[in-house]
Amino acid sequence: MTHILVVEDDAHIAEGLCFNLEAEGFETTWVENGREAVESLTALKCPFDLVILDLMLPEVGGFEVARKTRAAGNYVAILMLTALDAGAELIRGLEEGADDYLTKPFRLDELLVRVRGLLRRRRWDGVEPGGSAALRPVQIGQVQVHFDRFELTTPDETIQLTTREMALLRALLQREGEAVTRGELLEEVWGLRPDTRTRVVDSFIVRLRRYIEEDPSRPRHITSVRGHGYRLIL
Repeated sequence: MTHILVVEDDAHIAEGLCFNLEAEGFETTWVENGREAVESLTALKCPFDLVILDLMLPEVGGFEVARKTRAAGNYVAILMLTALDAGAELIRGLEEGADDYLTKPFRLDELLVRVRGLLRRRRWDGVEPGGSAALRPVQIGQVQVHFDRFELTTPDETIQLTTREMALLRALLQREGEAVTRGELLEEVWGLRPDTRTRVVDSFIVRLRRYIEEDPSRPRHITSVRGHGYRLIL
């Protein structure tokens, strides 16, 4: 059974979330502060498939929870809850490693759609839009990409990717050899307006280069196109 961690200090909201998620067939656990969330998410064996993470938490804030979770090597899907119209919070949350976001107040049906979408992407079967054949592992230099497992394998190690890291890599791969703008990547991978002022694309490109390039300071596979965006070269 899919297990969801709800991190929310408002008992009324948390109880409502857990009740409705359980009615949809999910198992839930509720913690009301960031310290407990970090302890659960950085444990040796994390039992959760998805986290619903409020930003305004006692003891340890939501940004720090996301950052420590990723630093511990846990790539569980994170759905961030942020205040209405808090654009700066939204961008920062994505940069810290959140996979998706909802602004409060939100509708239950929208939350459930986001939850199912994140879980579906985590179980990625590699089927292309339109129902074409599943993607086989792809070789980029010395690195092999496994879309079904959200993994990169190098001669030395296996690297687990987050949902957004894999989505960014897939977006570049689908247009292999073409220059893709930052705006196009923001819209396709993060669902943001193309003119959103953020460095999130560049930050994630730096991460992918660390995984893929032999020398990230002189990339051969994920190259910059000055004044435009990025290009993937196999």
